Amino acid sequence: MSHGDGDHERFAHYVQKDKIMASALDGTPVVALCGKVWVPGRDPKKYPVCPMCKEIYDSMGPGGGDDDKGGKGK
Repeated sequence: MSHGDGDHERFAHYVQKDKIMASALDGTPVVALCGKVWVPGRDPKKYPVCPMCKEIYDSMGPGGGDDDKGGKGK
């Protein structure tokens, strides 16, 4: 988790797709695979993917279906 060093702010993070939708609708914070908690509000395509999120996502392997695994909502 970030402790004010700003590292998490320079990356796009992986979050479950349904959580991104809920956040967009009601402004609730989301939790990235790496543990960052925030309310998304910027274009993730403008930032590199968080290396910790990517490592965790890649280690998860194939899930039981698209609805069962974390999405690449950044």
